[in-house]
Amino acid sequence: EAVRHYHHPVIVSFGHEMNCDWYSWGYKRTSPATFVAAWRHIVSLFRALGAQNVTWLWTVNVMDDTRHGKIPSPARWWPGRQYVTWIGIDGYYYHPSTAFSSLFGPTIAAVRQITGAPILIAETAAVPAAGQPAKIADLFAGVRLYGLLGFVWFDVTHPENWRLSSPEALAAFRKGARSYRRPAAGLS
Repeated sequence: EAVRHYHHPVIVSFGHEMNCDWYSWGYKRTSPATFVAAWRHIVSLFRALGAQNVTWLWTVNVMDDTRHGKIPSPARWWPGRQYVTWIGIDGYYYHPSTAFSSLFGPTIAAVRQITGAPILIAETAAVPAAGQPAKIADLFAGVRLYGLLGFVWFDVTHPENWRLSSPEALAAFRKGARSYRRPAAGLS
């Protein structure tokens, strides 16, 4: 009801990274069918209360995670296009050799097999040791190349230091932000 009464757009994500095993709703603890039923239930509750100002962000983890190995394709957790507005993908730059295409590309391709919904990199960052300035430039370039909505930088220091930690990293971020162009209208 609070979301409905807010009268402004709100993005809601529920059970992010369900194709991983580190959360209670993850694939080793909760079946895909249970996750899908829960997602649909939450969306249906909001709609039944008239909260039409919600963008539903279904967020998965990258399939080839450099820290956790092979992660399953998210297809089994897909609740259906009538329950999802945007797709979120989470992934991080841990190494200097990591590139947008290898980090996010396989997951974008897997998502594109189930939906054409707009994609947002919902959680990302680069550790300083990965070469933040270069990774920031790669991130902006990848978002443009793949035609994505944009990205959300995970600006925290736990458990890794993901903060923009140097003048060079901040300069790369500013440069990328200045050249960023919003996606075409009507993607919500």
